[in-house]
Amino acid sequence: MTYLYIILPLILIFIFSFFRILREYERAVVFTLGRFTGVKGPGLIILVPVIQQMVRVQLRTIVMPIPEQDVISKDNVSVQVSAVVYFRVIDPEKAIIQVEDYFEAINQLSQTTLRAVLGQHDLDEMLAERTKLNTHIQQILDEQTGAWGVKVTVVEIKRIDLNENMVRAIAKQAEAERERRAKVIHADGELQASHKLLEAAQVLSAQPQALQLRYLQTLANIAEEKNSTIVFPIPIELLSAFKRT
Repeated sequence: MTYLYIILPLILIFIFSFFRILREYERAVVFTLGRFTGVKGPGLIILVPVIQQMVRVQLRTIVMPIPEQDVISKDNVSVQVSAVVYFRVIDPEKAIIQVEDYFEAINQLSQTTLRAVLGQHDLDEMLAERTKLNTHIQQILDEQTGAWGVKVTVVEIKRIDLNENMVRAIAKQAEAERERRAKVIHADGELQASHKLLEAAQVLSAQPQALQLRYLQTLANIAEEKNSTIVFPIPIELLSAFKRT
């Protein structure tokens, strides 16, 4: 009976060592005597101890932050850029066999790709065209990681930090741009007003009665102000008459 109490637990432990339970989002890459024999899961799977080993792989989307990278833009501006990458394993076999550590490999590849892509663009493009740059980086990463059985779904640039001198320079540039737009708008208004005045002068010169009515209207406007001094406009016709004499 003493031996039975010792052997029975060992037998139970040995039997239970055949079983593994995998969650819905997990897969087991199984190796038999060191050779790949298949992907199993989810649920209950059976493995022969010592003969077979398994490596768990998650199929859920993984969020991997990219640490800040020092980037030199195309117009020689130094910025610090951070981003985040979303990816998931779509082929557990390739993710385990084709690359030593797919997580670290994607992390390093993301850093180098981020620097390479942003270095081909000016600072203004980095700030104004983030969506385009995100898509470009995502396509490059997805193409590279496809051989590892990994799908890169989203790449988002989180922050683009500038030094204080560059921030002040950009503020001055924005202020100068606003002043330029204000001057252009003012000049356009003056041009449109001159066209309208020309049209009004042409109408008044074609009808002398209209000019007289305008003269009387001006006197009425002056009288409404109750000024102590009233300046009477001299009709242009009178001056032209003196000129002829």
